[in-house]
Amino acid sequence: MKKQELRALGEADVDRQLEELRQELFNLRFQFATRRLTNTARIREVRKDIARLLTRQHQLELHAARG
Repeated sequence: MKKQELRALGEADVDRQLEELRQELFNLRFQFATRRLTNTARIREVRKDIARLLTRQHQLELHAARG
């Protein structure tokens, strides 16, 4: 996920994306545990995307608190 994509997201979009990525991470971990996961790097990518979205969510909260 790129910076420009993140900046264009509103609060509802961030929440929806977070829910989708958390579900994907759960599925990836499950596949990893059952040894069906072929691309293990995807777990790291999803975790980073979740962190980026959480940062964006925090920025939106701070912006809303200011004004």
